[in-house]
Amino acid sequence: MDIHPVTLEGAVVRLEPLTLEHVPGLAQVGLDPELWRWVPTLVGSAGEMREYVEQALAEQAGGTALPFAIVTQEGNQVIGSTRYGNIDRGNRRLEIGWTWVAPAHQRTRANTEAKCLLLAHAFERLGYTLALLKDAGFVGLNSETLRGMRRPEDDKYAVERDGAAHCSLPGAERRLLQPRLYSHRRMRPCRAHKKTGDRGRP
Repeated sequence: MDIHPVTLEGAVVRLEPLTLEHVPGLAQVGLDPELWRWVPTLVGSAGEMREYVEQALAEQAGGTALPFAIVTQEGNQVIGSTRYGNIDRGNRRLEIGWTWVAPAHQRTRANTEAKCLLLAHAFERLGYTLALLKDAGFVGLNSETLRGMRRPEDDKYAVERDGAAHCSLPGAERRLLQPRLYSHRRMRPCRAHKKTGDRGRP
């Protein structure tokens, strides 16, 4: 199945297809230098945020990415961004990353649910078999997020880590970036989908 813009609904957040209309909201919560400390792109102004979104949309147009805005269900507030990237349709594999979440929403269910929504959509609806999950410190997966994705008490969807890949960045970045490889095997429930699950809608 081809990858195209879609809204993914969760209990805490929804992932909306990223557009230029999201720039003001992203700029309002996303100019903290710590958010961009360990990523190649530095965003420090509303203009740079617009350039960041434009670049993401250009990659989407080229067929290599599908970016999303992370929006809270309660309050309808834009709190960050994430995406599918390096999409390999022939081999049915992709990467999940480029994720940042506003400081006020870090260490909440927002990031856990966003990752679960993306993994579930990639495996269950798009038919992809491998997903490389990239994280960089607090803007990606932390131990709480991993525990949330692997708890067995809820009844929708999750994955068990199938292996680990190593990044090629030097020095400190190598210690902070720990890509994880997931496959469409050994499914476990995921508490992020307890209420709504992966209800992708165009």
